[in-house]
Formats: sequence, structure tokens, C-alpha cells
Amino acid sequence: MSSPKLCLAALLALGLPACTALGPAPGTPEYAASRVSRGFDCGVRVDRARVAARLDREERARFNAASSGFAVKAYKAPKPCDASERADLQRELGHLARR
Repeated sequence: MSSPKLCLAALLALGLPACTALGPAPGTPEYAASRVSRGFDCGVRVDRARVAARLDREERARFNAASSGFAVKAYKAPKPCDASERADLQRELGHLARR
């Protein structure tokens, strides 16, 4: 393998884990589930049923499956949140409930 190709391969190998560690894409049921789960972690009032009701049947199934996974992760490794994150979550969860 030539040197430029080797460098490119090394950069791709280093960059791929960073891309996959970002979490679900905004606008997906999995993203909504992650925000709901994080809201619970931070003590934000969450109307999970209302968020789920705004989703289509297929999306609701994906939301429920993702919610279960996030709940297990949060239980095993809880992460603290600060006031600014809590405020952001309140705003975002309100938007998801009205979607």
C-alpha cells in the first residue's frame, strides 16, 4: 500500500469510531427516546406517553425499543447534568411532545 493510501486508511480508522459515538440522528424515534431518557436522568418532567403518541405506529415501536436500551444504559452508568443541559432538555422535550 502506498504512503498516501496508508495515511488515508489510518485517518478513516481513527475517524469512524468518533462518527458512531455521537448517538442517534435528530428527528428519528431513537433520538426522541434518547432525549426522553436523558430527561428522566436529569429530573426533568417528561410526558413520555405524549411524545410516543406523536409518532407513527412503526416509529413508536422503534421509540419503545430504543427507550428500553437507553434505560438500561442510564441505570448502569448514570451521568450528572447541569442546569444548562436541564434547560435545553426541557425545551427540547416540550417540542417533541408538540411535534
